[in-house]
Amino acid sequence: MKFSDRRPEIMVRINTKELAYRFIDEQVKLVREQVGDRKVLLALSGGVDSSVVAALLIKAIGKQLVCVHVNHGLMRKDESENVIKLFRGEMDANLIYVDATDRFLELLADVSDPEKKRKIIGAEFINVFADEARRLEGIEFLAQGTIYPDILESIEQAEGKKAVKSHHNVGGLPEDLNFELVEPIKLLYKDEVRVVGEALGLPHNMVYRQPFPGPGLGVRCLGAITRDRLHALREADAILREEFDNNGLAGKVWQYFIVVPDIKSVGVKDGSRYEGWPAIIRAVNTTDAMSATVEEIPYPVLHKITARITAEVEGINRVLFDLTPKPVGTIEWE
Repeated sequence: MKFSDRRPEIMVRINTKELAYRFIDEQVKLVREQVGDRKVLLALSGGVDSSVVAALLIKAIGKQLVCVHVNHGLMRKDESENVIKLFRGEMDANLIYVDATDRFLELLADVSDPEKKRKIIGAEFINVFADEARRLEGIEFLAQGTIYPDILESIEQAEGKKAVKSHHNVGGLPEDLNFELVEPIKLLYKDEVRVVGEALGLPHNMVYRQPFPGPGLGVRCLGAITRDRLHALREADAILREEFDNNGLAGKVWQYFIVVPDIKSVGVKDGSRYEGWPAIIRAVNTTDAMSATVEEIPYPVLHKITARITAEVEGINRVLFDLTPKPVGTIEWE
């Protein structure tokens, strides 16, 4: 880890809009100095981090920012459609949509190691951006929504501790990358990113949107990804989110999602033996993503979710609930 990547101990926590305004002004100045009159590509997933970076860069360099939304086939149900509607339709962003589903899933076929999956996804993101850059003129920079926990978890510390995991936006970039990075929020924790987002005028439902990892469902479809299990995961996750909304839990839980491992158990369906995957519910609360506690979900809600998933999602015959805090578990399973 470079010294410049370390958050200074004297850095004030950005927990008020006044401090956020100061941070924004400083970053706008730094971005303008770095970029000049050249263009920047941004991977716009529609999540909190990339949305805040997009708003910040639009403020700094306007139409010099080219937002690219890549559908890698690992998005949540209707995710890409919602991103396009919000950013292109409501925010008038300069947005390019790329459907690279087949490209990603072919590379990930038979890959079960989570670190290899992350690196494949991260490297292919860069390849997609490079392809888009060749179609554009003047692209010299790649903007990323890297935040400080990404850096802390990705880099082996000087005392020899093993990195927790690799993030798609830290350390996964190929050595021959021709883009210079623009990472205006890389020293912020998640709660600080949200304060900055509100100061930038982003909608509340966007700033507090459910977190979603860069590799998407690729790190929630545990083991080697298959299209049928990925589809089951996507449908089960949509049911979970719908029931959380219906029962007033969406605003109380920081992150909630389904993981589906590559294992099967015996069940019974329509009076016959039925082998299916388990759907595992993860629901945690945190302020900085460095530690997390498990949110208690009322049993009636869990029973409703279980009944719907096992009845409506082909291939799933069990629903489990993960009770592990961070540490010892991480928020994501992979």
